[in-house]
Amino acid sequence: MNELWSDCIRSLEPYSPGEQSSIAQLIKLNTNENPYPPSPAVLGALQSAANADLRLYPDPDGKALKQTIAEMHGLTQTNVFLGNGSDEVLAHAFRALLKHGRPILFPDVTYSFYPVYCALYGIEFEAVPLDEAFQVNVLDYVRPNGGIVLPNPNAPTGIAVGLLQLRSLLEQCPRSVVVIDEAYVDFGAESAASLVKDYSNLLVIQTLSKSRSLAGLRVGFAIGHPSLVEALNLVKGCFNSYPLDRLALAGAEAALRDTRYFETTRHQVMESRGWLASELKTLGPEFIEASAWH
Repeated sequence: MNELWSDCIRSLEPYSPGEQSSIAQLIKLNTNENPYPPSPAVLGALQSAANADLRLYPDPDGKALKQTIAEMHGLTQTNVFLGNGSDEVLAHAFRALLKHGRPILFPDVTYSFYPVYCALYGIEFEAVPLDEAFQVNVLDYVRPNGGIVLPNPNAPTGIAVGLLQLRSLLEQCPRSVVVIDEAYVDFGAESAASLVKDYSNLLVIQTLSKSRSLAGLRVGFAIGHPSLVEALNLVKGCFNSYPLDRLALAGAEAALRDTRYFETTRHQVMESRGWLASELKTLGPEFIEASAWH
């Protein structure tokens, strides 16, 4: 029956998500799910939101959640975009901001969804090699391009790029959109969110799946200049007017507001990482001591 398929999908190789096993007590590492449960405040918010109002559509703009995110970063709601997980936010960014006739740039060892988006939207790309220490050298990206995508810390290496290096890249590529994918930033790197006010070509994307233990709710967001957010909203409006349901909006807001629980659990994850690194050193194998593998 594939003669009924659209021609443009015949050569697509989709991203393969991590397997969800049904085996009890299995420790699964391939999707980096947080070992700690969500904040009790999240569970309370979900219970409160599970009421008769579920018959109504959610707020398409997620204004309360946007305001919470904006306040965290000293920005306004015009700087914030919400999506169904950071994967959807990334997909909209590729479509809205990264198709300009020149290849976009991202590391050759990185999140494997990036080339999938490029294939889906017909975007040319060049995979830029990491250096011998598996690090991103931002100078390798200072050349003609259609945009730059850098996960920070990188995945799967877990090695981060410092803010001074990112500032240098943004200043040397002022006509390129620079997307910083910060899925793991809370586990040992400094967020580029503080640079949004200074650079109109910067888009920072984060998720609540990892450090907030909300992989099951699918909540992601981007912060950037209002003109970049406007472009994302144009694509969203042609795709899905209600990306976040009432439960996701309520749970995400509660998670972001419970900073004490967030700080406790993320430091527990980092302490466990330090213990693992120490134990590996005693065993003798070579490994990368990175900013954010966990």
